Amino acid sequence: MLSSLVTALRTLTVLPVPGKDTETFSSSLFWFPAVGLLIGLLQLAIGYAGYLSGWNELSAALVVLGGIGLTRGMHADGLADFADGFWGGKTREAALRIMKDPNVGSFGALALSGMMLLKWVAVLKLVALGAFGFIAGGVLLARWIQVFLASSLPYARSEGGTASSFVNGAGWLHSLVTAFMTIVFLGALFHFDLFAVTVAVFTALAAGLSIGMLSYRKIGGVTGDVLGAGSELTEVFVWIAGAVYSHYR
Repeated sequence: MLSSLVTALRTLTVLPVPGKDTETFSSSLFWFPAVGLLIGLLQLAIGYAGYLSGWNELSAALVVLGGIGLTRGMHADGLADFADGFWGGKTREAALRIMKDPNVGSFGALALSGMMLLKWVAVLKLVALGAFGFIAGGVLLARWIQVFLASSLPYARSEGGTASSFVNGAGWLHSLVTAFMTIVFLGALFHFDLFAVTVAVFTALAAGLSIGMLSYRKIGGVTGDVLGAGSELTEVFVWIAGAVYSHYR
């Protein structure tokens, strides 16, 4: 079981982790919410340090850049490839081919710049409102949505790929266990504010379902890039929803 945690940490973060990887990569999905919580708390801490300086704009920027640094920009790269493939490829085959290209095209660049701007604006509002729990909550839910998508849809590439070892073997048990873990973690982050938990979870599900349905229609399943894009969109949607909720509560 500890080898599954090692794989989850090595997959989702740049943190140096001793130990051996698990032989069944899908088993590491059980640890994705815990690793998401760790990343979220680190980003929260970075943001709070900036907040103490009285410079909210810097605090928000540190949260966004901290997330990129802690994950080596893996999910942002997935979003760029997703945008290039889905909007640049007219057919399933073209989309998959473009997504495999390591170069970033115009759609990917637009998606990345727009995402970073939205994240900064959302986090700036959360920092100003002191709603730091939503910062960590968005990061946590983004990793749970990866499990949700991997457990719900088949892998789209017949020849396999980087994420196929995670998607193949994932099933309802992964979704169920990680959903329970995620709700427990969110309860602690939001001081057991049931309405805040509900807002965050339903926002994440809306983002995940949207990406999932679009991906299934376009390429017949998911890839690593789809999981990364789902993570990025979930994160920013939860942050925006959290800012709106915290403003009007």
